[in-house]
Amino acid sequence: MPSVVQLIRSSSLATAPYAYAATAPAGSRLVFLAGSCPLDDDGATVGPGDYAAQAARCLENLRSALAAAGCELADVISTRVLVASTSQRDLVTAWDVVHDAFGAHDVPSTLLGVTVLGYPDQLVEIEAVAAVSA
Repeated sequence: MPSVVQLIRSSSLATAPYAYAATAPAGSRLVFLAGSCPLDDDGATVGPGDYAAQAARCLENLRSALAAAGCELADVISTRVLVASTSQRDLVTAWDVVHDAFGAHDVPSTLLGVTVLGYPDQLVEIEAVAAVSA
């Protein structure tokens, strides 16, 4: 089923590797996802010290949570990527993994460097909101 999410771009804003806004039609069902963490099936943090590996595991877990709600990445309307680092290089490393996963469905996103995340050795977390036909 095609996504109900419409990505919006503006020629009056700087070119960015994501849409600046997104909408879903009235009557859509919004799905709010908890932050996806880089945890394996036993609850252990995957890839300590590896921003790319943790971003990849977060995406794997995000896909599972979306599927449980009847959604997929193409239904995501926005994301927030949290990276425990003060280095822009580390943020970009995590972002590149996320951006590649979403491909042409480059939803509005916020990339944040934060001081600490909730699990031991956790470096990356991805929050998302999705929209599907009601």
